[in-house]
Amino acid sequence: MSNKEGLKRELSLLDLTMASLGGIIGSGWLFGALYAAQDAGPSSILSWIIGGIAVLLIGFVYAELGSMLPESGSIVRYPHYTHGHLTSFIMGWAAWIAYSSVPAVEAEGVMQYASHWLPGLWNSKTSLLTGEGLLLAAILMFVFFLINYFGVRIFAKVNTFVTILKFIMPAATIIIFFIVGLHWSNLSHFGGFAPDGSSGVLVAIATSGVVFSYLGFRQAVDLAGEARNPQRDVPRALIISIIIGILLYVLLQLVFVAGAPASGLSKGWANLNFSAPFAQVAISLNLGWFAILLYADAVLSPAGTGNVYIASTTRVLYALSKNRYFPRFLGKVDKRTGIPVGALIVAFLLGLIFLLPFPSWQSLVGLVSSATVFTYIIGPVALAVMRKTVPNAHRPYRLGGSKVIAPIAFIIGSLIVYWTGWKTDWKLLVAILIGIVLYFIFSLIMPKQIERPTGQSLKSGIWLIVYLLFMFAMVYLGSAKLGELTGIIHYPWDMVVVIVGSIIFYYWGVASGYSTTYLTDQLASLEEGNASTVTTT
Repeated sequence: MSNKEGLKRELSLLDLTMASLGGIIGSGWLFGALYAAQDAGPSSILSWIIGGIAVLLIGFVYAELGSMLPESGSIVRYPHYTHGHLTSFIMGWAAWIAYSSVPAVEAEGVMQYASHWLPGLWNSKTSLLTGEGLLLAAILMFVFFLINYFGVRIFAKVNTFVTILKFIMPAATIIIFFIVGLHWSNLSHFGGFAPDGSSGVLVAIATSGVVFSYLGFRQAVDLAGEARNPQRDVPRALIISIIIGILLYVLLQLVFVAGAPASGLSKGWANLNFSAPFAQVAISLNLGWFAILLYADAVLSPAGTGNVYIASTTRVLYALSKNRYFPRFLGKVDKRTGIPVGALIVAFLLGLIFLLPFPSWQSLVGLVSSATVFTYIIGPVALAVMRKTVPNAHRPYRLGGSKVIAPIAFIIGSLIVYWTGWKTDWKLLVAILIGIVLYFIFSLIMPKQIERPTGQSLKSGIWLIVYLLFMFAMVYLGSAKLGELTGIIHYPWDMVVVIVGSIIFYYWGVASGYSTTYLTDQLASLEEGNASTVTTT
């Protein structure tokens, strides 16, 4: 069965859940526990709890949107329906930056662990991939490309199988570490439970891989246009995958903290250093046989997630083309496979580019987290606008308490972007501004390919431009305790300013939304498609 765009509706609830869970369980579980412990010590356990709850609230928002308007590359489509060209382009450009870099992150994670067998892949002195490592990472990304090229059904079968295998190993790690016995005194020694205080907990959420690990939940939304029953299955897949992810990561952090050897903590948590965290902790617990299995799984887990993100990047490019922000060839769907092949090729090439300037895992995590969370803030705003402009639209899943949850989700997204810090956020802002300039230039010189923004869409996008400038200023002026430059606004008053500012921008963003013909046309098309399906059945 295909939809009007030619995409094939072949994904089940299991496929969608495994797509989101496959995005969640990747290199984050292999490296996130170490980097979170370095930032926050034992209190990194709280980082995973807080980060998980934050992402769950955002997930609730997208559960309603995904059930109401199930579309591939939906992160680009929702703001198009509520605010028009400018807001939608900014969000789509940021999503494109975030998604296209993840396959490179995961391929690098694979090479770092594979260096256990092939030391020539990784330079431990510089913590960077070698030339051989970069070459093998590129070959692995080509494998991702091939799996996606042969259609969504092949992708789903491969991903579901791989995700089941990926889930077994972290679950086994938790159980086996508990059985052999852990060093529970680690929770209070070596600087106490929170050696860097609450600021360490917050920084860990944004920069150590906590948020990065959870962000894969939205894969089900990005693939909704290819689901058999998206209005029923997308919300379920989102919530199920996030809850499983929270339970898994909190327990993994607990056993890592309690399993770390005292010899590695003699100089404090910040100086704890492993190239293969869980495998090396397993060896210290006399679990050499299990460490071998962990090294093997460490190749599989990131590879599976990289495969999922190639698929999502393809759908984002497809949606950008569908909105007429990118050239039309990216939205052309192959009739045989139901895949936008042009978008897939560009997604693969973009991933290769991201291998070059950021040849280490952690150097990309902050950028990906900040860019992705930034795109999530539009969800709460879009939900509130659609509740206002199309109040009677069919919503199979309706979020209760959305008037409270939506602004909280927006605030959470802003805080995570703020916690990411100056070193990462300035790069994101510059990348977004470059994208805006390029969009206006190409819309002028290629009007048949790139649609020019309307006056209404420009007016409705002002709030987002000012919001970006506000966040940029706060990251620059904010607390040095969170790793910023000037420390003019001290901790925790900087947090208060970000929260108050976020509330103002949330309601400004909602007020800037308007009833677009894109939304009414799409709802009518969706109703027509549902009626046709019922008649056929």
